[in-house]
Amino acid sequence: MSKILVTGGTGFIGSHTCVELLSNGYEIVIVDNLSNSKEATVDRIEKITGKKVTFYNVDICDYDALSGVFRENDIEAVIHFAGLKAVGESVRKPLEYYTNNIYGTLILLRVMRENDCKKIVFSSSATVYGMNNKAPYTEDMPTSATNPYGYTKVMIEQILKDMCTADSDFSVVALRYFNPIGAHSSGLLGEDPNGIPNNLVPYIAQVASGKLKQLSVFGDDYDTSDGTGVRDYIHVMDLAEGHVCAIAYASEHKGFEPVNLGTGKGSSVLEVVSAYEKACGKPIPKKITERRAGDIATCYADATKAKEVFGWEAKSDILQMCVDSWNFTKLNPDGIQ
Repeated sequence: MSKILVTGGTGFIGSHTCVELLSNGYEIVIVDNLSNSKEATVDRIEKITGKKVTFYNVDICDYDALSGVFRENDIEAVIHFAGLKAVGESVRKPLEYYTNNIYGTLILLRVMRENDCKKIVFSSSATVYGMNNKAPYTEDMPTSATNPYGYTKVMIEQILKDMCTADSDFSVVALRYFNPIGAHSSGLLGEDPNGIPNNLVPYIAQVASGKLKQLSVFGDDYDTSDGTGVRDYIHVMDLAEGHVCAIAYASEHKGFEPVNLGTGKGSSVLEVVSAYEKACGKPIPKKITERRAGDIATCYADATKAKEVFGWEAKSDILQMCVDSWNFTKLNPDGIQ
């Protein structure tokens, strides 16, 4: 039986998507260099699903190793998560981001072409909407970026569009995520970043568990209901389900299709903190600090297209996302081991 290759499949979104793919009868092969994840995640995916997973500790920039994976497996389609993803770090290390994210994708596409594999679901981002569009974001808006990480997503989308122009059999779904949070309801999988988290909810979780002293809220003078930044938070399992829909869509349709995956509504930083306090039953100490460079006030999706094209919509509310996140944090005080 042909398989789905999942690059970056031991990461936060990748691992939850692997669970969803296996639960829907797909066979998968995971490729990950474990730069921001752990191999123990594979055992947890197997434990949740009761299914065996083929795993390769391979960097997508390694042409020979990636070619070997394709030789050893009948790969029908790819879900491409692998990439460096911290905005601030990308500003400090642009070369590393461009090399890893863009060169790695070029190697992947080259190996796919050589093996006549023409379906890919790409892990894009709402950052491609840049600074000049107004929320809610729709897929037909012009793309741009404000940092090297964002530009890697814009450029990879362009590369994938060009591939579709050059080969009309090529099928691409670019999923533009908003802000994934939450965890698998079993508590076996969740967001487990190396070092101090870059994202809001894992940071709150570490404050709630006593690992960090307090939460820094970057700016409270934005033009929003309470002055803090507003984002479209989406449960990672809703997001994972969106990938299963995207693979099914790519099997039936050719060409390039960008699709937002979000809830269609925004929550402010303070609203998320309040929901997390409810979830964990304790106050979250916080302090207001300076705005971060490049942050915008409001960012949320118009999620109409995902419903029309995939029949998909997000189900979980912000409290449920926080409850699942806290459950994972409680059960895994030292992360995935």
